[in-house]
Amino acid sequence: MTTLNTIQKILKKKMRVGRGIGSGKGKTSGRGVKGQKSRSGVAINSFEGGQMPLYRRLPKRGFNPINKSNIATINLDKIQAFINQKVIKTDDKINSELLKKLKIINKNSQFLKILGNGEIKEKINLEADLISKTAKEKLEKIGGSIQIKKK
Repeated sequence: MTTLNTIQKILKKKMRVGRGIGSGKGKTSGRGVKGQKSRSGVAINSFEGGQMPLYRRLPKRGFNPINKSNIATINLDKIQAFINQKVIKTDDKINSELLKKLKIINKNSQFLKILGNGEIKEKINLEADLISKTAKEKLEKIGGSIQIKKK
């Protein structure tokens, strides 16, 4: 059921600017007299009269979080591949220091996270800051040990 108000909105004619004095929006079409703002194509919203605009005075921050922590991630299949290539020994304690020394993860990374993609066949001794559920399950299934560092 439509109300009287909505019917009036539908029937209301659009204001036609610049169509003579009698229309109420004739001559200057409600733009005042002369000047830059009366012309078409004006964009002076952030202009501050020659002063360095605020958006240029402030530092750029978008999409680069200031307090971002670098978390290095490594999948179980990647660890298995390095064991197969004899880059990592199974009796070694695999931690972020060892992986940084072997240049497997970035030296600037602060934390190490083990992800559960792929399969691992050997028992390994891991030390990491974070671990995914699937990685933890897979390591426990083969009898490997996981040590999670407390922050």
